[in-house]
Amino acid sequence: MSALERLAATIAARRGTDPDASWTAKLLGMGPEKCAEKFGEEAIEAVIEAVKGDKARLTSEAVDVLYHLLVMCAARGVTLAEIEAELARREGTSGLTEKAARKP
Repeated sequence: MSALERLAATIAARRGTDPDASWTAKLLGMGPEKCAEKFGEEAIEAVIEAVKGDKARLTSEAVDVLYHLLVMCAARGVTLAEIEAELARREGTSGLTEKAARKP
């Protein structure tokens, strides 16, 4: 099991647990909108570190982004397995081709 899989499993296990004992439980208890807001904040922090060029700080912020992405998805019932399945479906497809296929 990868670190990302273990993280996703921990997030799932924390749903409905004591919010005073778990940041994940507290965040999930605040609802999907708050989870999305926190993800956005972390993504902005990662962008700032990418612009600054500090590799260690960017790495740290990237971890925060991945954690908050998984929490946000869990809040809406999207699992890591579903994300991985979509990645696998897109594998081998040019990003330009995939993006063009989404246009109305």
